[in-house]
Amino acid sequence: MRVLVTGGAGYIGSHVVKALGERGHEIAVYDNLSSGNRWAVLYGDLIHAELEDSNVLKSVLVNFKPDAVMHFAAHIIVPESVRNPLKYYLNNTVNTINLLRLMRECNVGLFVFSSTAAVYGIVETAPVPEGAPLHPINPYGTSKMMTESVLADLALADQDFRYTSLRYFNVAGADGSGRIGQAYRESTHLITRSLKTAKGEFPKLEIFGTDYPTPDGTCIRDYIHVDDLADAHILALDYLTGGGGSQVMNCGYGHGYSVRQVVEMAKKVTGVDFRAEDAPRREGDPPELVADSRKLKNMLGWKPGFDDLEYIIKTAWQWERKRS
Repeated sequence: MRVLVTGGAGYIGSHVVKALGERGHEIAVYDNLSSGNRWAVLYGDLIHAELEDSNVLKSVLVNFKPDAVMHFAAHIIVPESVRNPLKYYLNNTVNTINLLRLMRECNVGLFVFSSTAAVYGIVETAPVPEGAPLHPINPYGTSKMMTESVLADLALADQDFRYTSLRYFNVAGADGSGRIGQAYRESTHLITRSLKTAKGEFPKLEIFGTDYPTPDGTCIRDYIHVDDLADAHILALDYLTGGGGSQVMNCGYGHGYSVRQVVEMAKKVTGVDFRAEDAPRREGDPPELVADSRKLKNMLGWKPGFDDLEYIIKTAWQWERKRS
């Protein structure tokens, strides 16, 4: 197939591009490199351009003629979204609508969307199913929820348009062979910051919030290895190309780890007893987010291969040491 991957030079997008390339698909990567990297694009051609540039984007759709679009280009930092909501609504929602408009003009009807568990907000059940109420508590989650609403409406209005929206929980780890991994310029991810603290890049790790209603008072998250997530995208693409209808699916393992548990595992993997200090809560952080991913498993046949926190952190540590 011919697949256009927006944001394909970023952390998750590059792992999906790797998975697509390994399966022989023809790929065009569209990325402004604001948080992605040229070296992370292991397959396909890279178009360095802005998503809001309709002329360039349309020319890519016309000339490349993709069978499907996989859309990863988004801002993802929750605290920043609270401080600068317009940045998130403009890029995550408005630019996606622009992409969808151009896709329909060019008769491209298959869409795999990078969504988030942040659409749920503070949940009442764990694991949380796809049918749970959507009450995001930060602009990042709201921007993704708004886009999901647009996708649902478009699919109802246009029988030639079908999509799969994958709601990620906490994505972590790196390519097992060490070729690519997380390389955000200012990473806020707990595992990455823990490992960078172990390396001495930060003097200490802050644990944001110790008074949540959880067993040890810190937030609980469902950590999914990026290679398992990439595999879910391939299955979602196969599902759509096989005639499957529009769907929303959670991507996670169905169980979580607290911040303190992750920190302890990071210390075990690295062998470094780095400094970790309690700090006030961050804005927009729900106490617990764990996925009910039975739909992904049952409908697409997804079988995660890396459901192991120690392995997740080991691959991330291998990557971090390589980047030293």
